[in-house]
Amino acid sequence: MLILSGLIPALLLVLAFTYYPFLKGIVMAFQEYKLFDLRNVRFIGFRNFTAAFSDPKFLSALQNSGYWVFFSLAFQFLFGLTLALLLKKPFKGRGVYQGFIFYSWALSGFIIGMIWKWMFNSQIGVINDLLLRIGLIEERIGFLSDPRWAMFSVIAANVWYGVAFFAIMLLAALQSVPHELYEAADMDGASGARKLWNVTLPYIMPTIIATTLLRAIWIFNDPTIIYGLTNGGPAGSTHILSSLMLDKIIYGGDYGAASAIGVIMIAVLLLYTIFFLSVTRAEKAGDF
Repeated sequence: MLILSGLIPALLLVLAFTYYPFLKGIVMAFQEYKLFDLRNVRFIGFRNFTAAFSDPKFLSALQNSGYWVFFSLAFQFLFGLTLALLLKKPFKGRGVYQGFIFYSWALSGFIIGMIWKWMFNSQIGVINDLLLRIGLIEERIGFLSDPRWAMFSVIAANVWYGVAFFAIMLLAALQSVPHELYEAADMDGASGARKLWNVTLPYIMPTIIATTLLRAIWIFNDPTIIYGLTNGGPAGSTHILSSLMLDKIIYGGDYGAASAIGVIMIAVLLLYTIFFLSVTRAEKAGDF
């Protein structure tokens, strides 16, 4: 009883700040709930969902979310694994290099968005200046104002942000690989690539599965870099579902429409998680 009474305050906090908002959001998805018309809150069935799927902005944001997650996750993993492999072997100044690499993970996504917004600036941005100096372009590019470049730009910023997460997690996993496995592979005459493919990657597969699953969910849900860089522009071309949902709340005050998008996001993430775990066969990859 004493233990139970000690848990009651924590349970009340979880119920008040986690489960109640979650359930309330699901209820609001089936309501006409507008901030500037609170007297007319009423249930309207699936009207918010049908309005969402008939909205070109929503369909564009849904497509952008796929690009956003796939390309961000793929390049974050590849660069993160490369850095982890390079940092695994001791060398002079390794601690300093690790500090610089891991530093980005300590910054907020919105601040990173503001930094990259300056870097991508078409007039004073360092990226345009660098490309002009090395002769890759002849005139400045509007990375954030041109719809052809805007999505590429926000993905590039997000890749830079997330590389540190994979580097940290995969480096920790690499350091746990028994050295005896590499010695046995050397005795069999295995090359470096074969040791990576047949020894390293299978051993750290549980970590790869867990990190890619979690990071995909975080990328899908996180609109901070997009808000810092483009605020969903130009003309909504960089909106993803989470940023469009916030847009509905901040600029439209339409909590019902925003909640419907949130419920759709939950459904998408649930289907993705089931599909990902079934395809990767996580239960056979180790303790996961």
